[in-house]
Amino acid sequence: MQVLVRDNNVDQALKALKKKMQREGVFREMKLRRHFEKPSERRAREVAEAVRRARKMERKRLEREGF
Repeated sequence: MQVLVRDNNVDQALKALKKKMQREGVFREMKLRRHFEKPSERRAREVAEAVRRARKMERKRLEREGF
């Protein structure tokens, strides 16, 4: 991951880096790796996330269609 520093403006570059890292899911990954997660817990979490995503997409689809 690379961010250019323009005009010695490190604060702006740091902000851009954090935004890129957030978008890529680096912070989320770091949080998940702090402690060991059993494979069964991982599967359950991933299934719950998939259900959450599907419901959200369905809500947005219905909202677009005017229901």
